[in-house]
Amino acid sequence: MKYRKNNQNRKNVQQSSLKQNKRQTKIAGGDYFDKFKAYRDLHAHALFSSLGRMVAAPFNSIMTISVLAIAISFVSGFYILTINIQQLSGQLEASNQMSLFLRDDVSEVHANKLAESIKQNSNVENVKVITKEEAAAEFQKYSGFGAAINELEKNPLPIVLQVLPKKSLEDKQGLENLQKEFQQVPEVDVAQMDLQWIERLQSIISMVKLFASILNILLGVAVLLIIGNTVRIELHNRRDEIVIEKLVGATNSFIRRPFLYAGFWIGFISGISAWFIVTVLMLILRNAVEKLSSFYGGSFHLLFMSATDTLALIAISSLLGVISSWAVLSYYMHTTKLKRRNLLHF
Repeated sequence: MKYRKNNQNRKNVQQSSLKQNKRQTKIAGGDYFDKFKAYRDLHAHALFSSLGRMVAAPFNSIMTISVLAIAISFVSGFYILTINIQQLSGQLEASNQMSLFLRDDVSEVHANKLAESIKQNSNVENVKVITKEEAAAEFQKYSGFGAAINELEKNPLPIVLQVLPKKSLEDKQGLENLQKEFQQVPEVDVAQMDLQWIERLQSIISMVKLFASILNILLGVAVLLIIGNTVRIELHNRRDEIVIEKLVGATNSFIRRPFLYAGFWIGFISGISAWFIVTVLMLILRNAVEKLSSFYGGSFHLLFMSATDTLALIAISSLLGVISSWAVLSYYMHTTKLKRRNLLHF
């Protein structure tokens, strides 16, 4: 009986000690909150230590960031150029109207009714009526022969309907069909529009967009290569440190982390620097461009990068830095692993 009680007591003691050991192990390992804090501290250390290494080598950092900022500013500049070209094409579209010269016997009341009926056309954006008096005033103002109109007994200029078609810079065939349709209207004497000029403008805009897209891709690849080469040099300089870290059991993620943050900092700072370069250049060009536009009676204003564009620029630059660093690190880890296997096999 005593023997059974001793065995039972011994089992209870063992179970309680096991539970206590498990509890202590759990406390030593920490809960999820402790693991999260440790994970956060590791990333914070890698983030700021990588920035500190850049600050410790200012010459190399400034040279790399300057080259990258210039390359990224070219990409941003071509993007802004495309936006302003689209704005300019929209203004040209608004000014590129189809002129319908009405017959001389059409009255002003009849012309207004005709304009209202043309507005109902699904391919028409807007219609403006220019009376004979308004046409004569414009002729006197811009032609330089205003005195000749005053000498005439009757105003020879017809009533004109200025029709703004929809998508006038996109569909040439639709414009031709619309012009033929208006030409068949009994009240219309001549339907006039310079379709050849529209076709040329379409070709110029398409060519500029294509050229900007190709250059943006090439410059984006150049940014990747520059950041990748910078990270590769940093890997070479810290090769001994990486070997020691591997010997003491460091994981690949632990080794990658500071280099990925270094790529992030390079891309982030380069993106901000590129934004400043583009903004300063736009401020320098703004007055000259707006002055040139005023000479031609236009109201063209240069568009700058919006807040969304700025955030996108910095985010893309930072992402390119991380992607480039990841690619170089993956290649380095792969080649190092292969060398180690070959040594073991030998």
